[in-house]
Amino acid sequence: MQRWKLTLEYDGTDFVGWQRQAEGISVQQCLEEAVYKFSGETVNSHVAGRTDAGVHAAGQVAHIDLEKILDAKTVRDAINFHMRPHLAAVVKAEPVADDFHARFGAKKRFYRYGILVRPAAPVLGGRYVWHVWTELDVAAMREGAAHLLGTHDFTTFRAVACQAKSPVRTMEKLDIAEKEGDPRLGRHIEIRAEAKSFLHHQIRNIAGTLKMVGEGKWAPDDVKRALEARDRTKGGLTAPSSGLCFVRVEY
Repeated sequence: MQRWKLTLEYDGTDFVGWQRQAEGISVQQCLEEAVYKFSGETVNSHVAGRTDAGVHAAGQVAHIDLEKILDAKTVRDAINFHMRPHLAAVVKAEPVADDFHARFGAKKRFYRYGILVRPAAPVLGGRYVWHVWTELDVAAMREGAAHLLGTHDFTTFRAVACQAKSPVRTMEKLDIAEKEGDPRLGRHIEIRAEAKSFLHHQIRNIAGTLKMVGEGKWAPDDVKRALEARDRTKGGLTAPSSGLCFVRVEY
């Protein structure tokens, strides 16, 4: 038996999320069926972060166990061949020790949330951003985001249906960056977050709240008041899934 660490990239637009669902195709189903097609083995994959429907990944990590002794290139290429035409791919396959666990072994997870600010709807790359028509004050957004750094009860910023036992999380980094580019094509703003773990919808709820700050609908200090309220109804809107990407995992 060999345990394999798989680093995956996928466009989440047409997936119902990572986890298998009664309806629709999930990334998990796509991966496990691809493994079965080339190896004849039924596997249970374990993942670092169970992304929602529409959420993308640039460096998601999962692990599987295979009875057959294979080399890394074969595992990677065979899975990728059978995942076609779905927009998902194993970027790297690595043999790892039996005690490696994609979820429980993760020390830090990295996400980014992309916002495109311009009047015209994006034709190229529109699947990977939140298109916003109104101008955003990035400095105000950064000031608001600063209130969320550190260890807090993030009840205000988690989904009502979140199943985590505790709403307490430690936000190690929450940066707002504006990417350089031709200003005639719009402003590309990224919210970059780092933590050991996140709550359900935490980043999307934070992104929606900071967008309201950027618009001037909220003052930066309103983010602090919302956080301290520990009440989801006191927080901002939930940003669409299209802008969210699971960037990578640190072990």
